[in-house]
Amino acid sequence: MSFEPDWINTPPQLTTDPAPRRKGRLGSLALALVVGLIGGFIGGAFADGVTDGSTGTGGGPVVTAAKVDQAKVGNTSVAKAAAVISPSVVTVDSLADDGESIGTGIIISSDGDVVTNAHVVEDSTEVRVVLNGETEPRKARVLAADAGNDLALVRIENVTGLTAATFADPASLAVGDQVVAVGYALDLDGGASVTSGIISALNRTMQNEDGALNALIQTDAAISSGNSGGPLINMDGHVVGINTAVYRSTDTSAANNIGFAISVGEVKRVIEVLRTEATGEKRSQGYLGIALSDRTDGGVGAVVSEVASDSPAERAGLKVRDIILQVNDQPITGQGALIGIIRDATPDDEVEIVLERDGERITVKATLVARPSE
Repeated sequence: MSFEPDWINTPPQLTTDPAPRRKGRLGSLALALVVGLIGGFIGGAFADGVTDGSTGTGGGPVVTAAKVDQAKVGNTSVAKAAAVISPSVVTVDSLADDGESIGTGIIISSDGDVVTNAHVVEDSTEVRVVLNGETEPRKARVLAADAGNDLALVRIENVTGLTAATFADPASLAVGDQVVAVGYALDLDGGASVTSGIISALNRTMQNEDGALNALIQTDAAISSGNSGGPLINMDGHVVGINTAVYRSTDTSAANNIGFAISVGEVKRVIEVLRTEATGEKRSQGYLGIALSDRTDGGVGAVVSEVASDSPAERAGLKVRDIILQVNDQPITGQGALIGIIRDATPDDEVEIVLERDGERITVKATLVARPSE
């Protein structure tokens, strides 16, 4: 499935129109909450009937529950999970020539490393981070960004002793598991918002202008503008993904509660790449040497439409009209999934490709080379 993603890094205007308006980069709009005062003066009879709640014509006493033990507040599984991740969730405020972008980030080291979405800090001229429980922004800078995987590494300046998030084992994810999304939805005053749902699907692929996001988690936990870069967590408070986009209804399709998060396995891999790039070492992407198209007969897989001369694909024996079904044990449901896998590989990686040719299933191996300069 291919569609234009709705990035969720900036707050929409509160309006009866369900289509959100993004702050700053698409026009600065004030966020106004209008409270209507209902009632007013009802008459002297009402005023005369007001008492101290103990005796008189105003009725019986006002009953108040017993004093709450604060140690027992927030005892649900969602509240406990949110409490675990809360110290590691920050607001990311990115200034650019075309406006301001508000998103969320996750602390990944005690000395100030934060991971967020690349689209949150895209083209930034200044980045500021607000820690949980603080009111003043701290200066930060973008160390490295990967637009293709929509992840960026940000460093808060001159800070120590932060609480780093814990990342879940990628193998622990399962469809139907309960998850919680945490982030600064709508950039509202106060702490981060918390919403809960389940993992609706795994290994989704979403194509965008930078290629394709692969190995995505689909969730029905409510994700709103401002949640971009924030964590999707399990019930232990461990990060299972980073919220990145939602799918909204269009004139031709309906969508309800369909959000996407970059899965923890991808996040951990890309973080290491970004840390390497932050030292000045550039990473070369893998190159197979094929052009692709989607199947039109209702089946799954990616169809080879062109094979480059003297490429790893040609040397491996791939041919036009081959249908690629699997790469390194990862199913290929469309061309986006294959684009993401090869892009994330490195030169000299060997990939095992399962394909269908003239009704026969064949397995071939190809050794990738560095992607040619454009």
